[in-house]
Amino acid sequence: MNPPVLLIIGDATETVDTLYPFYRLIEAGYQPVVAAPEKRKYQMVLHEVKPGWTITKEWEGYSINADITFADIKPEEYVGIFFSGGRAPEYIREDADLIRLTKWFWENEKPCASVCHGVEIPARADIVKGLRMATVAKCKFDLEICGGIYVNEPCVIDQHMYSGRTYHDSGHFIGPWIKALDAERAKMGV
Repeated sequence: MNPPVLLIIGDATETVDTLYPFYRLIEAGYQPVVAAPEKRKYQMVLHEVKPGWTITKEWEGYSINADITFADIKPEEYVGIFFSGGRAPEYIREDADLIRLTKWFWENEKPCASVCHGVEIPARADIVKGLRMATVAKCKFDLEICGGIYVNEPCVIDQHMYSGRTYHDSGHFIGPWIKALDAERAKMGV
């Protein structure tokens, strides 16, 4: 099996936020492992601000199966972690096992990545104090109230956190995150 990397999702995770890194990981020789509160099929959504709208419109997207529950994850077996966006982070960020995992990856300096609403998970895990991150503008408050620094750029790298604002930024921050995964993979000898 290729070295595993966690993709954190829940109901209403954003489709492109999730599938872009999923397939890029496969392309780079990793095994994306979809992790969620329960091991079951999850409904993804599509988010877009339509012309004339001031809020995000949402449609159903594809479905995706979770490979493992947060509770069953042994973090030392994984090369890195990705926090997908959509509405899921708002609901899963209170999961005690997810908070434990998030803190473990951060404290053990593993490559972490976040897009869009994904920032709500590291913010809730209390690991963003003084950390520069990109996120969708409407999550700026969530980041800043927890001590993080909002940066309105397509790729923000601070320590071992790689972040983008929305899926439109995936072509900017996923590549550098994968390079960090490659370095971690070499360090781990996997």
